[in-house]
Amino acid sequence: MAPPCGSGRRWSRAVKMTFYLFFLIPMSSAGNRNTNTIFGKKQKLEVQQQLKRLNKPALKSIESPDGDIIDCVDIYKQPAFDHPLLKNHTIQMRPSSYPEGFSFDEINDISSNSEPEFTQPWHLNGRCPEGTIPIRRIKEEDLLRAGSVANFGRKKYHTIPHAQNKIDRTSYELATYGEAGDKYYGMMAEMNLWNPHTHDENEFTLSQFWLEGGEYGQDFDSIQAGAMVYEHLYQDRNTRLFLYWTDDAYQSTGCYNLMCPGFVQLDKQIAMGAIVTPYSKYDGDQFALKFYVWKDVNGRGDWWLKINNRDFGYWPSSIFSILSDSAASVRWGGEVLNYNPEGQHTTTQMGSGHLAEEGPRKASFFKNLNVIDGLQILRGPRKTTTVVTNPNCYSILTYGGLFYYGGPGRNPNCP
Repeated sequence: MAPPCGSGRRWSRAVKMTFYLFFLIPMSSAGNRNTNTIFGKKQKLEVQQQLKRLNKPALKSIESPDGDIIDCVDIYKQPAFDHPLLKNHTIQMRPSSYPEGFSFDEINDISSNSEPEFTQPWHLNGRCPEGTIPIRRIKEEDLLRAGSVANFGRKKYHTIPHAQNKIDRTSYELATYGEAGDKYYGMMAEMNLWNPHTHDENEFTLSQFWLEGGEYGQDFDSIQAGAMVYEHLYQDRNTRLFLYWTDDAYQSTGCYNLMCPGFVQLDKQIAMGAIVTPYSKYDGDQFALKFYVWKDVNGRGDWWLKINNRDFGYWPSSIFSILSDSAASVRWGGEVLNYNPEGQHTTTQMGSGHLAEEGPRKASFFKNLNVIDGLQILRGPRKTTTVVTNPNCYSILTYGGLFYYGGPGRNPNCP
């Protein structure tokens, strides 16, 4: 039997190693350095075997107008239960309680039949039936482009983003706002949705929240979710919903969406990794997403994720070490992977692609910011800090529980 989700027991190194040797071992020892590799029969067979592990049998499949295939998978056969600590996991269909005061106007509407306040293109061609969840199908070219299963769905850098002394300024840029110094059991935020430009397929741009605990290089946990543009992962430059987690500072655990076991999804309307619309318009209509995360301290201690008014799913407490107890910091903001093409700063945009100084309806925002602190009290951020790697490229302006952020990347002041 798996240990109780709130037990806080750390994985043994042997269990972790067994798991990742099985699920994340590279598909070949040579020749997988780029997506143009010509794979031999053996490698192609390994790819097909891995696709069978990743893509669970579908009760229904929906072809999206954007080319994605959405598989409606039995909720009890989703990828989460390939995790060695979740083999005997009992799904929680809803949290045991909501934190006191933890609400927007619609948070009390917990109907599983309500519609999300945004759309995904696959909805035009069908919906998943009750008892299933929508999962974006992984294709052969996705694995070949990654070069190895070990790289697929994982972040390309292994550094803690918010420790300023560890920032590699040649690889990514940040504009974030947050708080540390307490115990944190949740957060809430609302962000407007954009479709920023990326310079090339290997760079990404994202807007998200981070809940983190531990120390990088020792034991570091993080849960994250938001919206991103990442052509290398998705084969286009559309904005897509994502979630991410890691239990060891991005070294071997964790990945985007449901690409490896861990996160338990409940929602049948929202597909992680799928395009999300509508986008906000510069000096026009603004469209926002609301994220709520909280630790179900009255239940098993799982970290629940609500998107708008829908209980989307949860990260089981047992897959973490530090976060099995609480988080040590909460952050919101934007991040850009910058490869400095031709020796210049990338033109990849953050947020709306406009600097924070442009303000309402022009710059990206996060608002309605709150945390659940060590006293289990919902409150606004206090003693906050900002991290801005290059304010001439991407900036941030804060106004209490609201901040603007973003920028164009390369410009006359950011060569």
